Amino acid sequence: MTRKHEYVIAWITIKGQKFEILVRPEEAFRYREGEKIDLDDVLWTDTIYRDVRKGLRASPESLKKAFGTDDVRKIAEKILREGEIQLTEEQRRRMLEAKRRKIIAYIARNAIDPKTGKPIPESRIEAAMEELRIGVDLYKPAEAQAVEIVKKLARVMPIRLARAVVQARIPPEYSGRIYRELTRLGEVKKADWLSDGSLLIELEIPAGAQVDVVNTLQKLTRGAAQVSVRVVK
Repeated sequence: MTRKHEYVIAWITIKGQKFEILVRPEEAFRYREGEKIDLDDVLWTDTIYRDVRKGLRASPESLKKAFGTDDVRKIAEKILREGEIQLTEEQRRRMLEAKRRKIIAYIARNAIDPKTGKPIPESRIEAAMEELRIGVDLYKPAEAQAVEIVKKLARVMPIRLARAVVQARIPPEYSGRIYRELTRLGEVKKADWLSDGSLLIELEIPAGAQVDVVNTLQKLTRGAAQVSVRVVK
């Protein structure tokens, strides 16, 4: 027998008709957030309902009229992306906190103090959000909320979203074997191999990640990398 709250109802109303699906709540929100998660891991069943509680299934004709298709997966994707998801109070509280942490982490990684050019600790961002009583929307994407929240935070602290370019010279004894790891640290803007086997590389990264990236570069090269950072926007 299914345990209570293993699944919840997600629904959307189109042209005055309500269409429902059964989903796993946490997986549904992860999917909605854009995480790479298989739709089969989100859906509890592959049925589109008119009323889950009454066991009434939507007819293929009504699906085609509302969605232009009776493909269950395409319809389920639309419901998950654009509809609403039923939650218990505990589920909502837990997911709101997870969304808040995700937003704070995004801001810390992508924002700097424009006066110093340095990243801003998550604790400082969180304290400012609490001071301004900034709430979080469970259904709005974290990145979009983060952009708006940074504008509000700028009222009480120096902060702006920015990118940075890390320039590094990697000695020949490390350049070849760590190149693949370097490409995972950011977007490679330039990579030049010198005659002695050294690598000159430019990586564009979120400005708030500069300390972590520089530390990783030095760890990979045992402190032998020559590194500089500049904030570009």
